[in-house]
Amino acid sequence: MIDFESVPLGPPDGSAGYNNGMSGRGDLTLDGVTFSNSFTDFGGGFTAWNGFAFSNLTDTLTPGFGNQYSTFAGVGAAGSSQFALGTTGAAITFNQADLTGTGAMITNTTYAALSMRDGDTFAKKFGGASGNDADFFKLIISGYTGGIATGGVVEFYLADYRFGDNSQDFIVKDWTYVDFGALGVADEIRISFESSDTGTFGINTPQYFAMDNLTAVPEPSASTLVMFGCLAACGWRKRS
Repeated sequence: MIDFESVPLGPPDGSAGYNNGMSGRGDLTLDGVTFSNSFTDFGGGFTAWNGFAFSNLTDTLTPGFGNQYSTFAGVGAAGSSQFALGTTGAAITFNQADLTGTGAMITNTTYAALSMRDGDTFAKKFGGASGNDADFFKLIISGYTGGIATGGVVEFYLADYRFGDNSQDFIVKDWTYVDFGALGVADEIRISFESSDTGTFGINTPQYFAMDNLTAVPEPSASTLVMFGCLAACGWRKRS
């Protein structure tokens, strides 16, 4: 199991709580599994990162981009201290060609969750003023072999407001096991997002997710979460 506890955080990346690649480390390999990262310094204090960052920040209350490195669960999976954060361009390359039995714990970042719950300058409040808008935010995990798409796809809803009964609407807060096994034979997965909230420049919802405890074989408790994934995902619901 890769739990990200060994990833160094803090200087020279500029914070005691996260590592976004500012040090120029690029992709990071842990136990033979590589997590993509690119960091660009545009000068004048303007920077950007893509792929994966790593963090121990757990602020569940502060909205906005300044809190992009916190998990909405308030702690790492199974009470751990550190976890990974994925955004656009995130990819994982494995040292195996069969992902059967592989998976990870997934949840929202605080930045994305509060944006969906309350709305912000760039993104709408999920459900709209009436609460009836059929909004959703979905993580799409696609399999590749040798850089070629295999056609295998796993989808996980980080938020779903499409229910006829608004009391069932949810934004994922708890860590939930997502099984990659349906990808079958693949040596790489690539992450993309889909949201009901889009505009001229694409998705308005902050395109982030948190990940922890990447496993080759799911633990028994994780298997239970697979069986009851929908119920687990509904553990926290936004109400107006």
